[in-house]
Amino acid sequence: MTDKNSDYTIDINEQYSFELSDEDVANADIISSGKNNYHLIHDGKSLEFEVKSLDLETKTLQIRSRGKIYNVKIKDQLDHLISNLGLEVDEQGADSDVTAPMPGLVLDLFVKAGDEVEADDQLLILEAMKMENVIKAPGKGVVDEVKINKGDGVEKGQVLITFK
Repeated sequence: MTDKNSDYTIDINEQYSFELSDEDVANADIISSGKNNYHLIHDGKSLEFEVKSLDLETKTLQIRSRGKIYNVKIKDQLDHLISNLGLEVDEQGADSDVTAPMPGLVLDLFVKAGDEVEADDQLLILEAMKMENVIKAPGKGVVDEVKINKGDGVEKGQVLITFK
């Protein structure tokens, strides 16, 4: 059983943060009231909102409620575990090297030297802790050198791909 306050962290507009347990989530009623419109009832309080955008990969959404726009980021138990283990990927500039965020095995490689990439393009798949992790381009650039091959084992912090 997990700590009541460690199941989910909700950040709103990078200003407000609060935690929810699985029990809190189970006790909330969310009802669709039209395309992208919802009605939330929790602890006797009611809130109507519209989902303006949703990105399941980054667990972010933008909602409008009472005439205001809110940017919401959700962190779940897996996000907390990754953070506690120190396996978070550092923010990188477009001309940064791509390094292994954790030890693992290169399952697939999508780029070669000379390829042009855009921010968030898939570069490779790294298997670590029995999970497949897609490693993406930190920004727009041209691949200078791919320092690994499909099937290679890598260590945390090892340079995988460099950019010009």
